[in-house]
Amino acid sequence: MLALEQFPGQKEIQTESGMIFLCGRFTLTEGIHELQSQLNFSFEGEISPRYNIAPSQNILAVAAGKGGRQAAELRWGLIPFWAKDPKIGYKMINARSEGIESKPSFRDAFKQRRCLILADGFYEWKKTADGKQPYRFILKEGRPFAFAGLWERWEGPDAPVFSCTIITTEPNSVTEEVHDRMPVILKSSDYDTWLNPREKDLGKLKELLVPYPAEEMESYPVSTLVNSPKNELAELISPLNSQ
Repeated sequence: MLALEQFPGQKEIQTESGMIFLCGRFTLTEGIHELQSQLNFSFEGEISPRYNIAPSQNILAVAAGKGGRQAAELRWGLIPFWAKDPKIGYKMINARSEGIESKPSFRDAFKQRRCLILADGFYEWKKTADGKQPYRFILKEGRPFAFAGLWERWEGPDAPVFSCTIITTEPNSVTEEVHDRMPVILKSSDYDTWLNPREKDLGKLKELLVPYPAEEMESYPVSTLVNSPKNELAELISPLNSQ
């Protein structure tokens, strides 16, 4: 059994500039102690509020460890263990739920290395006559949540790299107004099933990869400042024209 205590801190990662994916940006502004209280995991260190998390940056992920749930910061953009070049991770920030159990890049991780990727909102861009307008999607309760994720260990020339990807699915009625896909947000009651390394029923796991109930979500437009990953400001999550 692989446990997250094996993960080293990834301190120096270059960010990919200006590219927008689905799901390609999200937020995590809650403090670590509140997150631990809600999701019951261990983590050594502190985190800062994040208002514009972008591909190839470190993101907080939780997996099953020997002593319970454990968290670590992983590089966003999965690098398959068989990859010859880590740059493949730039194309692997998302994994489509459809056929995930048979795709070479994800099938082993889906069977053995599942994780929760913590967030409290995510961004999508809607095409308009004036260009692309960013929207932020949150839960109506305002609480943090967890994307369904996969993690991987890649043996680099100097040290192993631990990376992850966010699984996507069809949109619900809230997200479809902006985009034709959405990240899989897991219900808290399904966390244990998703993380359980002894769960081998792939059909049961795939049943969890569905759109989150639309009646529990809402969205609002935000500033185009979020378009640049260089912008990391609290006002990015404010509704447009609210100030």
